[in-house]
Order: sequence, then structure tokens, then C-alpha cells
Amino acid sequence: MTSTKTLYLANPYGFSAQQRDGPLAKLVSALEAIGAEVWEPFARNSVVDHTVPGWAYRIGQADLRDVREADGLFAVVNGCPPDEGVMVELGMAVAWRKPVFLFRDDFRRCTDSEVYPLNLMVFTGLPEHGWEAYWYGALEEIGDPEKALVKWLRA
Repeated sequence: MTSTKTLYLANPYGFSAQQRDGPLAKLVSALEAIGAEVWEPFARNSVVDHTVPGWAYRIGQADLRDVREADGLFAVVNGCPPDEGVMVELGMAVAWRKPVFLFRDDFRRCTDSEVYPLNLMVFTGLPEHGWEAYWYGALEEIGDPEKALVKWLRA
């Protein structure tokens, strides 16, 4: 029996009530449906009194701790460029050699590479060959047993 793996969900959706109730909720549900314990930073670390000095530092430190302690990271990389907070979290996960998975349902290309749809540094945590298995372009792909996330969760 495998234990449930924790997956930090790096995303910019929590800044908007409409996105929290829409795309974020659907993404969390899709990840939980395949067996991940989702650590969503807006739900975990944003219950802070913004009138107390140091609130931003405390949120940043809590998010850093969660990235470090999670088993893997699933990053929403929409936008041109993608959200800078998500990119920092992704960079930390890559540096700590965590398994990373990328989600982008944004059709725009933001690159000068013929291979990658985003800046090549976003892909440094993925294998050179077969990186596409770690790339998700739609919610429906998250449960695909042939892609890397389901394989990692079941390993």
C-alpha cells in the first residue's frame, strides 16, 4: 500500500474569488481525485491579519516551508510570463530536486525555443526526453495514467 503523497499547488488563482471558486476548485478536485493530498497555499497560509506588520513575510515563509516539505510540486504556468510567485516556488522545488509537474491551459507561446512553449528554465526540473509527460494542457489530462503525475502518485 502506498502512502498519500503531498503535492504543493503553486498557482496564482487564489488572488481572485472568482478564480478560487472556479479554476482553482476544479484543479484541486482533479488532483485529489487521482490520490494527491493537495497543499494549496492560499487555503493553507493566507489566513493572516494584513494589519499586523510582517504579515507578508510570514506568508512567504509558510509557503517556502510547504514547498520544502511537500513531496512534489504542481505549478500553474499560465500567463506571459507566468506568475512570478509560482516561478519562485517552481525554482525552489527544482533546486530541492522535487518532482515537478506543469499545467498550462493558456494557448499563448512565450518562448524563443522551438522545443518548449515557455522559457527553457521552466523545464530544468523535467527530464530532457519525455518532458511532455510532465506537461498538462487541460484538466482532463491530469488523470491520464500514461502521464507522469499518476505514475508518480502510484509509485
